[in-house]
Amino acid sequence: MVHSTWGDWFVREEIEATDPDGASLWYLGCNAFVLRSAEATIYIDPYFDDGQPPWVVRMIPVPMDPADATLCDAVCVTHEHIDHFHPPSYGPLTEELGADLYVPGSAFEEPDYEGDVRTPEDQRHVIGVGDEFAVGDFTIHVRGANDPDAIEPLSYVVEHDSGTFFHGGDSKPAEEFLDIGEEFDIDLGVLAFGTVGHIHFPEEGETKRTRWYMDENQVIEAANDLRLDRLLPSHYDMWRGVGADPKVLHEHAASHDYPRIHEPIAIGDRVDFDRAGIVRSNSLR
Repeated sequence: MVHSTWGDWFVREEIEATDPDGASLWYLGCNAFVLRSAEATIYIDPYFDDGQPPWVVRMIPVPMDPADATLCDAVCVTHEHIDHFHPPSYGPLTEELGADLYVPGSAFEEPDYEGDVRTPEDQRHVIGVGDEFAVGDFTIHVRGANDPDAIEPLSYVVEHDSGTFFHGGDSKPAEEFLDIGEEFDIDLGVLAFGTVGHIHFPEEGETKRTRWYMDENQVIEAANDLRLDRLLPSHYDMWRGVGADPKVLHEHAASHDYPRIHEPIAIGDRVDFDRAGIVRSNSLR
């Protein structure tokens, strides 16, 4: 069962109480984001669970209960892993708010989660590389990714009049990124960052050296292939054993063309598509 560490303050008084001038996003921890404009609200990879200790141990708060949300037009999923495709996290958004669910087919066919797909049939959309769809004033382009641990990993390029946003899921550097960088002028992009650490696998009774996300050099390689103006590192904060400090990316980026700006973000931070910097929360104004 999802339980919010922050009660309903964050979703009610920060996310939904904001009237974006253009498009904005909020970091929900893990690889989850919510995008908002004057016309639409989109959740990408929402995950509000505690993890599965001692295998994956959540190190950050749960910022919201999706049952408290009142605005959601679409949920987009990058791949089938439970911390990206989690029915208790997206279910209230699709069942109660009528949001459409966009996922690769493998997420329906071979999900990590053992339970019902909590979305009415007519709101389920199977998507693949090359697809394009609109949600309000957002245009979403589906592209490829390189996640060897996933069955059918996808990335998203989200265009809005105020800027273009890229979400790479849990991808490592990918050949597709060169093409994406040539096709789109990306203002800000999310790339999954972490360390090679140790994770305990209870079913196997073994602790293993594990790489789930990109290291410093891989993140900057991917940012240059994508030609990101602004880099938002994600996932670095989530799991015990593979966490990382996003501030170190500055040194790796310094001798490269991209990203132009490196913006470390923390859970709950808001960023606008068309301007650099963290936007102060409503409660601090």
